[in-house]
Amino acid sequence: MIRTTLLLLLVAYLSVYAWRNWFVSLCGAILLLAVVQHPDFPNSIGGIQGANPWNFLLLMVFLAASSERQQQGREWDMPACAGWMLLGYLFVVLSAAFRLMLEPPVAPDHTVMSIISEDLINCIKWVIPGLLLFDACRTRQRVLIALVVILLLYFLIALQVIKCMPLGSAVSGDALSARASKITQSNIGYNRVTLSMMLAGASWAMLALLPLAKRNIHKISLMAAAGIVALGQALTGGRTGYVTWAAVGLVLAVVRWRKLLPLIPAAVLLTVALLPAVRERMLQGLGGSRGNIAVQTDSYEMTSGRNLAWPRVIDKIQDSPLIGYGREGMSTTGIKEGLWEELQESFPHPHQAYFEILLDNGIIGFLLVVPFYLYCLRRSFQLLGDRIDALNAAVGGVSVALILALMIGAMGGQTFYPREGAVGMWAAIGLMLRVSVDWNWAKETGYPMYQEEECEQEMEFAPEWPANTYAANLN
Repeated sequence: MIRTTLLLLLVAYLSVYAWRNWFVSLCGAILLLAVVQHPDFPNSIGGIQGANPWNFLLLMVFLAASSERQQQGREWDMPACAGWMLLGYLFVVLSAAFRLMLEPPVAPDHTVMSIISEDLINCIKWVIPGLLLFDACRTRQRVLIALVVILLLYFLIALQVIKCMPLGSAVSGDALSARASKITQSNIGYNRVTLSMMLAGASWAMLALLPLAKRNIHKISLMAAAGIVALGQALTGGRTGYVTWAAVGLVLAVVRWRKLLPLIPAAVLLTVALLPAVRERMLQGLGGSRGNIAVQTDSYEMTSGRNLAWPRVIDKIQDSPLIGYGREGMSTTGIKEGLWEELQESFPHPHQAYFEILLDNGIIGFLLVVPFYLYCLRRSFQLLGDRIDALNAAVGGVSVALILALMIGAMGGQTFYPREGAVGMWAAIGLMLRVSVDWNWAKETGYPMYQEEECEQEMEFAPEWPANTYAANLN
């Protein structure tokens, strides 16, 4: 009760303070996502669906930001390509939800209002923090603060995982998976598979800030934080997350951080040596031997039943390849019910985000969603390659790590419909686009990208300079 009261007071304070400095309240809202899914956090006010404290805080931040933008006459300067891609993304989300409304109810509580609340409002709102960061982070100081806030979100979540999953609590791979599935959902509020993907990218994102650390104590702290996040990820028991962690690290090491190449196998060996339950979970279904008994490879166990679900999903995709079936395609096409009747397996979604977008929205939806991530990756890699300003490279590194984590993790689960587990990634995308816009502007004009001295007041734009530059604060 005390914790809930304190959280409500904090939300109330940030909601009021947003009208003085909405960037600070936005950062507070992002950090609150570490606990917003916790059972103690109120999910409604007065029994009204969707009326919860975090939504109210986000609304106040959005209104305050809109009011400030109108007063300053600031133009929206997102790259046209990114803007059109986001609109296409939004179109996919909207059309999928509206098509679901036309289908017979897939569950007793599946009503038009629930679809509007869960599949529209509660889907689109998770992108808003990223868009607000794009508008807010026009000084070097704010870019750095936003980076720290994004990574602190993942660090706080990792601490909760470690608290819920002490090292000695799981003695086998099965026990680790079962305990993580039960405990993380009830104590943290996030699904363990989602947590595994989130933390897989976040541990490498932490290391992207190393070039910004001037003192050894700061470098050691960042490496320790990355290790804590990696440990939290290992304790989720998500095998797709393990593969994602290794793949993200390998890509970043090959592209920019070649000195870290030996770290990946060393970390894997250390983990399997110190955490036998994690080792068993990683190798589950691959066969081998248990004592004197030979164990055959089990594709069902190795893929957690995906080898049975995916062929049925692919068959349905081929029946309607262009436009798909709308949101909740697994239910509306009968795949979920058929798998339960034949195999007693529950598959509410395909456990493969690429298949899900094809099943729900067809090739058209796929081509409106996936290229957006490829576009953001390209711009992130460009920033990561900046060897002049370490802050630009850090923003690019964080964005690459978090986007890759979703795109690789999507091969074994996840979803491309925005949800709470992807807010950190959307925030990183918004920050990356802001820095990328100003970086390109600085290269084209020769003006310095950042002001020499940070100004604590709200930015005033010189009328003869474009509004998309950090240098606009220069006297």
